[in-house]
Amino acid sequence: MGPDRDRNLEELGSARPGKLLFKYSWPALVAMTLNALYVVVDRIFIGQGCGVDAIAGMTLSMPLMMLFGAFGVFVGAGHSSVLSIKLGEGDRTACEKILGQLIAFKLAFFFVIPPLVFIFLDEVLGLCGADKLTPEALASAKTYLRLVLFSHLFSHLAFGLSALQRAEGAAKKSMMAMVVGFGANLILDPILIFGFGMGIAGAAWATNIAMVLSCGWAMQYYLRGTTAVRLSFRRIGFYREYAVKAAGIGFGPFLQQLLSAMIAVSMQLAFSKWIADKAQCTAQIASLGVFQSVLILTVLPILGTQQGLQPIIGFNWGARQFRRVRGTMDLGFWVTGVLCCLACFVQVVPPFPQLLSRMFVSDPEMVSLAAKDLQLANCMLWCIWLNIVATTYFQSIGRPKTAIMLSVLRQGVIMIPCILFLPHFIDDKTFAIWLCMPVSDVAAFLATIPPVLAHRRFLGKVRDYRRKTTI
Repeated sequence: MGPDRDRNLEELGSARPGKLLFKYSWPALVAMTLNALYVVVDRIFIGQGCGVDAIAGMTLSMPLMMLFGAFGVFVGAGHSSVLSIKLGEGDRTACEKILGQLIAFKLAFFFVIPPLVFIFLDEVLGLCGADKLTPEALASAKTYLRLVLFSHLFSHLAFGLSALQRAEGAAKKSMMAMVVGFGANLILDPILIFGFGMGIAGAAWATNIAMVLSCGWAMQYYLRGTTAVRLSFRRIGFYREYAVKAAGIGFGPFLQQLLSAMIAVSMQLAFSKWIADKAQCTAQIASLGVFQSVLILTVLPILGTQQGLQPIIGFNWGARQFRRVRGTMDLGFWVTGVLCCLACFVQVVPPFPQLLSRMFVSDPEMVSLAAKDLQLANCMLWCIWLNIVATTYFQSIGRPKTAIMLSVLRQGVIMIPCILFLPHFIDDKTFAIWLCMPVSDVAAFLATIPPVLAHRRFLGKVRDYRRKTTI
């Protein structure tokens, strides 16, 4: 093993948690930001150059993109958590199998999900509320989806391999895969959308090319043979013992992403049900697209922090250094809490909501509508910090049941029922639909307190306990 790899693994078990959190969070934040900005940048160019119908059509397609992302997180988050634990235990053979299995899962996804969606695209869009959109918006959604469906293999491979690179301590190398992809997308978007006049099709082709470049960059890291975990082609396959563990850990974040897609669909269907006019319904769905894009921008530092916490907690849990596990968890609470308050502030306090909305739409009425929706939906965003860090913590230590419970709580148990039932009891239907978000934020915060307190007490008792412990 080379000196860089030795140094990365040694510092996970010995360096100060605050230093490690910064070191692993900022590259993860940059990588996640750039990966998420594929869609955000597309929406900025499309919203400014193609109008409300185009951005509404792209928003209609987003639940499917989120569904694909859920499968990506299922594989990437589960395998990276298992890899962190196995690195802490020093089991290198297991690490090689985990890398090979991640690639096998990504290939399996490509040959099943995208072809099915392509064949039944009209039916799938109908389930997302397409019947109440204008014909122009629906045409935009179909154009975008048909062009980007099959390129998701490259996006999934890039994101999964980057997650494993972070787990073995190569955070900066992981970041570069996203830098390459985003840079290509940023350059190609205006050229293809405006220069060649391709509109939403240009945004799709820019994304496709960027995904291929990002995947190539991530793959070459492992092909060099100088990494902590070697890529062996004979290891590409499925291993029951690691597949079950990775699936159990990855199911929590997968379910969280899946529920995000279901929430987007539920809101689109709610707007379609309660708003009779197609133009007004299209405007609300376009506003939902602005909300999703702004939320991505403002919560990315929060999610980047969680990516930084995961390898530190996972490695030290595997090494049975419980004092460091508790210290890292507490640090995560403080940092995430501050970031959640800042995210809430910029989406609620004028003139920030108006300025953020104007990035995606230019019509004054549309800007006003989107800003008003942002303020209502995110007024209690400051209190989600506890649920987010708790989910990351339990996922990192291999407690998938608890992580799944916390993931489902906010979005599935509370938010989706609110979307379905609140409009029946409130006269202003659009207000009722957006109100579900602050209600779920508060309820999830209160319900997360008991499991967090229980596990902090446990860590206090065993923080100096070095032998293997089963909870």
